[in-house]
Amino acid sequence: MNGNPELLTEMMSAISAINTDNRVILCVPYTMLRGGNAVVMIGAQNVSKYASGAHTGDISAAFVSATGATATIVGHSECRDALGDKNSDVAMRAKMALENDLLPIICVGETADERDMGLTHKIIENGIRESVPENAKSGGFIIAYEPRWAIGKGITPTIKDIESVHKIIRDTLCDMGYFDIPILYGASVNANNSGEIMSIPNVDGVLVGGASLKIDDFIPIIKSVK
Repeated sequence: MNGNPELLTEMMSAISAINTDNRVILCVPYTMLRGGNAVVMIGAQNVSKYASGAHTGDISAAFVSATGATATIVGHSECRDALGDKNSDVAMRAKMALENDLLPIICVGETADERDMGLTHKIIENGIRESVPENAKSGGFIIAYEPRWAIGKGITPTIKDIESVHKIIRDTLCDMGYFDIPILYGASVNANNSGEIMSIPNVDGVLVGGASLKIDDFIPIIKSVK
């Protein structure tokens, strides 16, 4: 719940001016949704798990699609924490997104308690299997790993931490028959560590938080990703 239309316009202009083959998706508050351009896709930060009806305050995937936006995050760690979203809820949201031609970025991650109990593998694998909807097609969605135990706590996972979880995600996706799904890493990503993070096997991109709010912070991250 940050930014404004002016910042979005400036950000899109700045990104469009750099030489990059990377796919850049800006997921913005609902009031800023619009169509993207040849370089930048615009997405929402969530969509309702319902198609329509008496769900005051919800924003349907159809509403998002009508703005010209082409993607949405679902299952973000903050939505799981604040809204109580379970994997089944995330799957419903992703299903609605796919039915309305939106690319869902499906987030999964384990809490500190789950990690301390040695449940990382189970939580991540179940998160993938239960959050990816039945109508998903290979290449039709993105997975993002958010280590919930590290986000907002000043903790940076090690390269080994990231590599091990991304392998779990890749193995699970392949077992499900999805062989070409991009996997993003998202927690404390900045220009100083993005290049190293991107060198880790099975890390195909990054899900950027606070660093995406300032052009001078975000552009170097985009450039660092090869």
